Formats: sequence, structure tokens, C-alpha cells
Amino acid sequence: MRALFVVPPLAGHVNPTVAVAAELTARGHEVAWTGPAEVLSALLPAHVTLLPSGDHAGPGGYGALHDRWRDLRGVAALRFLWQEALIPLAHAMVPGVEAAVDAYDPDVLVVDQQALAGALVARRRGLPWVTSATTTAEFTGPFAGFPKVGEWVTDRIAGFLADCRAPVDWDPRFSDRLVLIFSTPELVGGDGAFPEHHAWVGPALGSRPSDAASFPWHRLDPVRRRVLVSLGTLNREAGGRFYAAALNAVERLAEHVQLIVAAPADVVGEVREDHVLLQEYVPQLALLPHLDAVISHGGHNTVCETLAHGLPLVVAPVRDDQPIIAQQVAAAGAGVRVRFGRPRADEIQAALTAVLDDPDHRRAARRIQASFAAAGGAAAAADRLEKLT
Repeated sequence: MRALFVVPPLAGHVNPTVAVAAELTARGHEVAWTGPAEVLSALLPAHVTLLPSGDHAGPGGYGALHDRWRDLRGVAALRFLWQEALIPLAHAMVPGVEAAVDAYDPDVLVVDQQALAGALVARRRGLPWVTSATTTAEFTGPFAGFPKVGEWVTDRIAGFLADCRAPVDWDPRFSDRLVLIFSTPELVGGDGAFPEHHAWVGPALGSRPSDAASFPWHRLDPVRRRVLVSLGTLNREAGGRFYAAALNAVERLAEHVQLIVAAPADVVGEVREDHVLLQEYVPQLALLPHLDAVISHGGHNTVCETLAHGLPLVVAPVRDDQPIIAQQVAAAGAGVRVRFGRPRADEIQAALTAVLDDPDHRRAARRIQASFAAAGGAAAAADRLEKLT
């Protein structure tokens, strides 16, 4: 089997495909990726086959898009995501995905749900395609209370299809043959009424470009409980006020808690090194087994990686799918939701104390951890792909 992964330039959407591709490769299959090479080359392992598509993101590239999107919230952020990022990305990627299919001759396309060009090209070419669902927000009726917003998103997708002279009576976000969902119903909740071709495989964890060798492991406190603060790769520069509140909260818990902060020093400011370890980047997967809890923005990858290690969370959602993921965590009992905007140290302190001291949160996290393990992860995803082809 030759599998072509079609992905957007977002770390959380790329990382699961790396683990699935590694599993496929170990079984003797061939894999390649297509997407914006200017970003993907730093997210993918060395020496993989990367066929560029969508590298032209307008003046300033994807960095400029991020700078414009960073401070938006709510519906404004959602509109920007679709109108200024995902739809233009889809148009930009189509020629490159067409060329990648010609050059690589894949048997199947594994298409991220936000990389619409992959589904369009697969349909044009009559190739089987699979959805890589790297966030679960769209499986929980996210627009049920905001039908006009949902209609607006649907109209944007239909407009893209019409512009490409494709039928508009289908949804390129979801394959009708196989949807790989990197989570489980135990976290997502709901009534469990999902089609049979929706495969809940749990998180696909695997090696990735990392600076584990350079991390100061000797500075991890052997006595105090260790808590990571991570706002992901896209929100960190907007987190100054939140970092300050988190540091203030842990100042009051310093006798018992060490905080590991993954953020740029110029955003966080000065820290007390006796109970705070500040690193711009951390090897998250390698670090998680050494932690007791995580404070996160609610990114799907970080949440699932944390719960895969049986750790509870404090979740401060920023935008997009993060409020839905945060609600899933809270509803499952595996963590506490706090505010990202107007953060208060006492609120963060209370939430962190709860997830560290209340055994119910850890029991809930371990229940989800067990569901992830049973789902099978990358191996289960590879099984389903082999059956499809």
C-alpha cells in the first residue's frame, strides 16, 4: 500500500499522522505527505517523502496569518480560520495535491479534516480517501446552539467546491468510507450514535522531532509534584497574562509544586527558579511520564497526550475547538476548566489544587487512559487502512 497523507501546516494535525505512518512503514507499506513544505519540513521526521502543496499563503506566509489570528476569539476567530486560512489553503493546495498524486501514485489518501483539497482531488481521481480527524469538536454538534454559524461554515465549504467545479452535495471534511478519530467516546461523550465507518482509534502517539537530549532533566524536583503549563505552538505569544496568573497561583503552592513552563522567556518574564523551570520548548511526550498534572489551552493533541498518561488537566481554552475539548474534559471528570481571558490566580490555584488533590479527577483520567489503550492508537488506525485497501 502507498498512502499519501494530506495535512495542513498545524502541528496538532500532523503529529498523529507521523505515528500512523511509522506503523504502516513497519508493516512494509510506503508513505508520503503533501502540504505546505515551509512548515511541514520542521514537523515531520527527517528523510520522509514530502511533496509540497499550498506553500503560497500570501504576503508574510503562514506566520503573518498567525499574527492576525492570534488575538481573535469566539466567532471572529472561527470566521478568520475558515475565511482567511482554511478556504484559501484549500485553493492553494489543490494544484500541489494533484501533482503529488501524479508523482506518488498512491493507493489511498489520508486527508486531514481541515485539508479540503485532499478530499477534492481524491474524488476527482476516483481514489479512496480516509478522513484523519485530529479534533473531535465536529462530532459533537458544535453549532447546535448557533445554527447560523454552522450554515456559514457549510456555505464556505460549498463555495470552495463550486469554485473548483465540483459537486456541492457532499462534505470534504468526512469520508464516507473511513473516518479515523484520534479519541474515544469515553472522552467525547454524547449518545454514541456514530456510523460504523467512524473508527475511534484513540491518540496516535509516536516519536517526533524533539529536544529531549537538551532538556534539563536534572532540574526536575524529586519531591514536589510537577505541573506543566503549555499553551501549544500557536497561542503561546498571546499568553502573557495567563502565564503571570499561573505563576502567581503556583507561588502560593511552591512548597509542594514545581511548575514547568513551555513558553518564550520574553513573554513569561522573570521567574523564580527555585520552583519554576522555564523552557521555550519541552519534549512533551518524553516529559509527561514525569508529571502529576498539566495546565493546557485545550488543544486536542495536548489533552489526549496528557490523558493517555493518566494525568488530570486544568484547561483554559482560547478559541476554535478548544472550548469544546475543555468541556469534554470537565464533563468526563478528568479536569477543571478555567478562563484564559481575564485569568485570576486564585481560580487557577483552586483548579490546580483540585486536580492534584481530588482522587476523582485522577480516576477519571485513568479511565480515559484505559479507553485509549483499548482503542489501539496508531496500530488500530493502520489496521483499518489495511482493511480498506
